[in-house]
Amino acid sequence: MTETHHTDSRMPRRKPARPTTVRSTYRLQLRPDALTFTEARAIAEYLQQLGISHLYLSPVLTAARGSTHGYDVTDPTTVSAALGGPHGLKALADEVRSRGMGLLIDLVPNHVGVADPRQNAWWWEVLRDGKESTYARFFDIDWSPGNGAGGRLALPVLQGENDPAALTVDRSGPEPMLALHDLRFPIAPGTDGDNALRIHDRQHYRLVSWKAGVCAYRRFFAVGSLAAIRQEEPEVFDLTHRELAAWCEHDLIDGVRVDHPDGLTDPAGYLARLRRVIGPHRLLLVEKILANREPLDATLPIDGTTGYDALADVGGVLIDPAGEATLTELSRRFAGHGSDRAWIGETEHRIKRAVAESILAPEVRRLVAAIKRDSGAAGFDTMALTNATIEVLAFMPVYRVDYAPLAGMTGAVIAEVEKRNSELTAPLSVLVAALGAEGEAAVRFSQVCGAITAKAVEDTMFYQAARLVSLQEVGGNPARFGHSLNEFHLANSERAQRWPATMTTLSTHDTKRGEDVRARVGVLSQAADTWARAVESWHESTPAPDGATELFLLQNMFGVWPADGRPASSVPGLRERLHLFAEKAIREAGVRTSWEEPDSEFEAAVHAWVDKVVDGPVGMELGDLAHELAPHAWSDSLAQKLLQLCGPGIPDIYQGCELWEDSLVDPDNRRPVDFAARAGLLQSLTGTPALDTTGAAKMWIVAYALWLRRERPDCFVGGGYLPLFATGEQSARLVSYARGRLGAEPEVVVAATRHSLGLAESGWGDTALTLPDGSWTDRLTGHTFQGAARLEQLFARLPVALLVR
Repeated sequence: MTETHHTDSRMPRRKPARPTTVRSTYRLQLRPDALTFTEARAIAEYLQQLGISHLYLSPVLTAARGSTHGYDVTDPTTVSAALGGPHGLKALADEVRSRGMGLLIDLVPNHVGVADPRQNAWWWEVLRDGKESTYARFFDIDWSPGNGAGGRLALPVLQGENDPAALTVDRSGPEPMLALHDLRFPIAPGTDGDNALRIHDRQHYRLVSWKAGVCAYRRFFAVGSLAAIRQEEPEVFDLTHRELAAWCEHDLIDGVRVDHPDGLTDPAGYLARLRRVIGPHRLLLVEKILANREPLDATLPIDGTTGYDALADVGGVLIDPAGEATLTELSRRFAGHGSDRAWIGETEHRIKRAVAESILAPEVRRLVAAIKRDSGAAGFDTMALTNATIEVLAFMPVYRVDYAPLAGMTGAVIAEVEKRNSELTAPLSVLVAALGAEGEAAVRFSQVCGAITAKAVEDTMFYQAARLVSLQEVGGNPARFGHSLNEFHLANSERAQRWPATMTTLSTHDTKRGEDVRARVGVLSQAADTWARAVESWHESTPAPDGATELFLLQNMFGVWPADGRPASSVPGLRERLHLFAEKAIREAGVRTSWEEPDSEFEAAVHAWVDKVVDGPVGMELGDLAHELAPHAWSDSLAQKLLQLCGPGIPDIYQGCELWEDSLVDPDNRRPVDFAARAGLLQSLTGTPALDTTGAAKMWIVAYALWLRRERPDCFVGGGYLPLFATGEQSARLVSYARGRLGAEPEVVVAATRHSLGLAESGWGDTALTLPDGSWTDRLTGHTFQGAARLEQLFARLPVALLVR
């Protein structure tokens, strides 16, 4: 590999400095066509004025050409030239440093992009030279004769049975290559000189159909274009972290976010090595999806997660439990199930088994082979052992089971499986023997467990459940219909005590819906009867081809529908975005169509229905309802934003989310952001804005909260947390807490409205919040309070308050 772009060779040495303290982050989704290092420099002043302390960058190493996300890294030893190269990264670091700000970088240690082999020199050499390649040990490849490809490296790239006939030899360059449409593959020395098919048969690799269930290398989940690398090998770790080490040596960055550590052989060991590279003071966050009530491993040398757990807490406390019964029954009528706890438990198990037996069959096959080796039971019945292993994996309630707090969980699950089916006792004994050996089988068991869970839960079940789609979020648990105030406060208290520098978030590049879409959908829990009647009426006039699809998509449409009375057809790009989302949703659900076996007739019917909704009376009524409930959706949006920004941890703002945003799942949430408009709006704000479609009120709250974090940093990261409760008839509609320096009197009080729809008729009445001693000024309105503050006065201008002593 060339080293001409290596950061260390381009930069003057600088004495290492203690990293800039991270108070808040702003996530930038870098992309060569819209947001390079140069564009990031240009918006640094705006982000500084907004109150951000650190820019949090998506991956910056060289990725596949044209990549709009950067997670398909093709050369982990160089900074992306398409983003601006090492000089561009240094210039950005210098720019933010000059403003008292800093950088966080997103690392991708688990996999590299191999969609186009020519772009990945390591992969190209492995394909050409096979096991003799210098880089063969860099990848987690199964070269065994039983790998489904006769010991060759199976590449699942063929689209159909006739594809091999399309193979030709490309002799236009200095070396001949096998050509399949736009793809090119190397030809091993000494194997040329015949027709393409015979040349292919002499290679170290074998091209196979992506539907064949054969893949000879570990992937990112089931994505064949992302090949896993072996970070447990010191040479691999050192080479793939060379740039990071240089960034730390030259004080360019203040922390890292680690993408998908659960895929690694040894996450704990990897994170320990990573901590040694970045030093004790830089922020280290992991993209760890915690299952329901799963604790974060306190033995890891990290500062916390990327915030999905906080997202669930903040969103959950705003859900109205009063709507659960009505929405559950609506789901039963339309989807045939209640999308409730019982259905989710049964469905998760069923889908996990299906995933293990289909798209992840190669990983399971390799795991079972390792179980046989490690247990010494080479002759044991493969089918019986596979069935038992899949059954245990399907009942695992977490993504990965080998973290310290989960000790004993595997045994408990195996015991439950055996209790359910005593015929599995013998194969379970083989599995137990292999896991006890603490060798390859134990590692692959944990890796496959996480992949099965991700594909079954986030990527399938969350598209089948239809009760309240705002609950179906990464790290969420749709079986829990909201969180109580007590749950919310205890989660925050624990976060303040145990993980004071963890990240908190409301939107990411991985969330299924943007934060404001989720907030608006969540309001349906307060208007369940109204929603149920509307859906029944719309079904009568404009039925979709499938009830579950109809209920699921209608909620998402409601979440993004224009709230200002405009028809959806007049909003540029909205129709196309809805069609793209609908197609992805029904394929991910995998009930009537799928990515593997698309049903063109069903999909065409769904697309036709989407157009009927957009253009017909259903769309008009959706718009009317969105307009009617908009004040309550905005109330929840502001509430969750302020609760996150001032709560324990380091709040991250996903790009553009300082204003109302209507993003759906990726790639919709990676659309370019108009930063010039945002900078202009920030400069124009002069008084408390109204709740309207501009989003100025949200920016107002974001700015004042971030400015306060900058003014009084000790009150937040590492500060104390005190739950506050209202008194009076509407006390349950307030969520409030105080922050201050640890062990000192509170200096900040946050107050937010929840379940606002019920206040439309009753008002706040005698409800009041007794403030700690002193005089308190609301930074958002300038009003001053003390003692028992009546909520009708506290929330006279906005549904939230940010009080400072």
